[in-house]
Amino acid sequence: MAAITVLGAGGWGIAFGIMCDRSGNNVTLWTPFDNERELLLREREHTALLEGVKIPETIKITSDLSPVSGSDIVVIAVPSSAVNETACRIKGMLNENAVVICLSKGLDGDRFMLMHEVIKEQLPDCKLCVVSGPSHAEEVARDMPTAVVAASDDEEVAKYVQQQVSSDTFRIYTSTDVVGVETAGAIKNVVALCAGVLDGMGYEDNTKAALMTRGMKEISDLGVAMGGRKTTFLGLAGFGDLIVTCTSMHSRNRRAGILIGKGCSAEETLKKIGMTVEGYATTKAAYNFAHEKNVEMPIVTEMYRVLYEGKDPRDALADLLNRPMKPE
Repeated sequence: MAAITVLGAGGWGIAFGIMCDRSGNNVTLWTPFDNERELLLREREHTALLEGVKIPETIKITSDLSPVSGSDIVVIAVPSSAVNETACRIKGMLNENAVVICLSKGLDGDRFMLMHEVIKEQLPDCKLCVVSGPSHAEEVARDMPTAVVAASDDEEVAKYVQQQVSSDTFRIYTSTDVVGVETAGAIKNVVALCAGVLDGMGYEDNTKAALMTRGMKEISDLGVAMGGRKTTFLGLAGFGDLIVTCTSMHSRNRRAGILIGKGCSAEETLKKIGMTVEGYATTKAAYNFAHEKNVEMPIVTEMYRVLYEGKDPRDALADLLNRPMKPE
């Protein structure tokens, strides 16, 4: 049994905490918001994010960060925009052998950093592991069989997470390709936005299959340019996560894309979704990364133009289809 503190009480943080509880660990769920803490303590459920999923009474819920100092594992499960602040808040609190798990998926496009690099900037000596893969919170929370990847530069850290967190329905594979796993997990949200746009415009399977395949080409090209391994993008963190995010209505990114494809502006869409749509900010970050690394990413570029320059999605699709012919 490990003492685990999950920082972030969004859907994925709650689902991961429930899954860790099922695995026999001692779990504390932290939220910085007093109203959210009071709601979760009163209802033992986050109806807006995981309706019908009860948080076990064995999971402690708090707005106090002190449990971090006694934890074997600290999980960062906040939106990517809050990762730096959250890591800063626990600076100096970790015990010497604690492992930090990052569940957040995104890019810092201003400083050209992945989330593990953002965390390491604040917590340079921590033992860090990134967990990613096809894992909708709604399904993990309901104990549906799921497989993910735990990636760390230190293979023993990844194996420790595998041993402490795996269960009969949550299977963890290990990897040492942190860059590849993180790049795949972040940019698949951009492709999922695009997949939703296609849905909103009324296109079907052929179009989406082409998008997903060429989208993964762009993800892997950038990931390799950043130091990732090409084989990573063929696995759970790559195609696995891309498939589930582009095809499921659990995906906020796909749902947001559908609204854009039906004619909503990016601003209207974000208001209607009402929750973090990671693909929105990641599109701009990936666009910046592509220019920094001199990697051709036409799908990302067109999505950037739709979201940030107001380009009509139909014109964006036409421009993609009318690019110069080339070998695959």
